[in-house]
Amino acid sequence: MATRRRALLVGAAAAVAIIEPLPAPAVAQGTRELKLVTTWTPEKMTGLQSSAERLAQSVTALSGGHLKVTVYPAEALVHAFEVFDAVSAGIVDMYHASDYYFEAKSPAFSFFCAVPYGMTADEVCSWIDFGGGQALWDEVDAQFNIKPLKALNTGVQMGGWFIKEINTPKDFSGLRYRMPGPGGEVLRRMDATVVSIPGGEIVDALKSGAIDASEWVGPWMDLELGLDQAADYYYYPGFHEPGTNNTLGINKTLWDELEPSDRAVIEAATQAEVTRSLAQFNAENVKALKRLRADKRVKITRFNDELVKVFGKLSKEVLADMAAKDPLTRKVYDSYMAFLAGIMDWGELSETGYRNTRRLALGFG
Repeated sequence: MATRRRALLVGAAAAVAIIEPLPAPAVAQGTRELKLVTTWTPEKMTGLQSSAERLAQSVTALSGGHLKVTVYPAEALVHAFEVFDAVSAGIVDMYHASDYYFEAKSPAFSFFCAVPYGMTADEVCSWIDFGGGQALWDEVDAQFNIKPLKALNTGVQMGGWFIKEINTPKDFSGLRYRMPGPGGEVLRRMDATVVSIPGGEIVDALKSGAIDASEWVGPWMDLELGLDQAADYYYYPGFHEPGTNNTLGINKTLWDELEPSDRAVIEAATQAEVTRSLAQFNAENVKALKRLRADKRVKITRFNDELVKVFGKLSKEVLADMAAKDPLTRKVYDSYMAFLAGIMDWGELSETGYRNTRRLALGFG
């Protein structure tokens, strides 16, 4: 195992393209300086990048300055999709990203981020914290010398922006659609051409005709990116990402060296930021949705029942195929699906039951 890990780290270090020379780690006068790289850019991804920066500030403040976390957005130190390898190899200390970007390393990563028709934000938090999810996540990430923690949740995402109307499964045939993760595999099985490009490139790709459709997050982030200026049809809900959990990935060698009090500070800060980020996404989505509804050019449309049924059938097949790829992913899948069945049962009585009766009680039909 030690030989495999050394080979893994050497390979990861060789694969990472460093954009700037990195100064040596600093541990001076009781202060430990930590570098946090993200897959986000400040000018186009406010809610994502600002959440990472807020988390860094919280760790620094809660530790009394003992842990000084500095955030580097995508391309500042390493390229957006290379943050995982950089942390794995110890080139930088932490990353902030959506782990389905790294599904090629292990299909299990997507279960801790978002899978089609999977858990919502509160459900996935329950599974990770109290349903055995964190121990499984630790087991998966330990293979890559990383300690994972929940860091942000966007809540339910939208289905995406399309340059034309979508009515039947056949309309996806040949459609060039930007979607990462297992949701993208669902679309491939509908004969779509699926591409994965960084968020900052989506608008230009739509405007140039390089792609025909793209998901991103929800009204707030989509308007920030300018997707409403690149396509007219906005579909909901996002079957592919019902409660997207983003990760603070920490170099495990570093994590193991930290004092228990330092680890507790980081864990407390990440838990708080998950709650804070979800609250912000929901509040900002309300405001952004009003702006979109006021734009008569934008057509906000629900995926019809025929499409929902096809998405659902293929989603189950995709997840089962992911589980069959290796024993550890199967272990994660079994835990996830068992917890999902139970939490859905409770949710139908609690959240769904209440929301349906609230609508009736308040006369909204």
